[in-house]
Amino acid sequence: MEETGGTSAYGASLAGGGGFDFNKFIRQPQTIVRLLSWIFAIVVFACITTEGYINPLHSAQATCIFNQNDSACQYAVGIGVIAFLACVCFLVLDIYLPFMSNAQERKYAVVADLGFSGAWTFLWFVCFCLLSSQWGRTHDVSGIPEDAARATVAFSFFSIATWGISTYFALGRFRRGVNEVSIPTYTEPPPDHHTPYPPTYAPTSYNPTTYTPTTYTAYPSSVADVHQQPPFIPNIQPHDDVGYQTPNY
Repeated sequence: MEETGGTSAYGASLAGGGGFDFNKFIRQPQTIVRLLSWIFAIVVFACITTEGYINPLHSAQATCIFNQNDSACQYAVGIGVIAFLACVCFLVLDIYLPFMSNAQERKYAVVADLGFSGAWTFLWFVCFCLLSSQWGRTHDVSGIPEDAARATVAFSFFSIATWGISTYFALGRFRRGVNEVSIPTYTEPPPDHHTPYPPTYAPTSYNPTTYTPTTYTAYPSSVADVHQQPPFIPNIQPHDDVGYQTPNY
């Protein structure tokens, strides 16, 4: 789920989330697209497993309705089943993502979503091209459920769109995560004018620049220091001064 405000990473706040809001989650575009991909995958492999094989007139072995090419049906079923399971897993991951407090774990989850969605967009495109090509070469349609065949081809095409949109959403989350999870930069505090000494800072691991202390010029010696006491000078009396005389006894 995407959060707004506060520190966030890969589309959710780093605080671990404040609880699961089902109404908000189900209304998100990414959740809607995943549910559509889940439904389309069910339609594709369900149509083939239930009506995708028929028995020819002169054979007891069931063959694929797409030009009797069993590989086309097997490919579509495999892609559909894996897409169905993946949609369930990524829906659970979308619910759990806001509760991840580690940004690195979120990155792995978003990268997995991006890689898988991109791969399945391409595989659904291959599936659509294969099924439409084999259906175009099927000339004898007697006994073939044409509606099931057309539905399989159509929902294979729809799956290309939904998985492509999921890839776009995952790419957007990855780009936002790279911009949001950045190395914190140190901001020097304002100088304190009440202290006579400049502040000194030790270099940190994320900012190895060494702080250069401020140098000051020496105090000029020619200027008299009013706070310095004068040297002691003894008060010597002159010889002609009749001062204290030793008394005669």
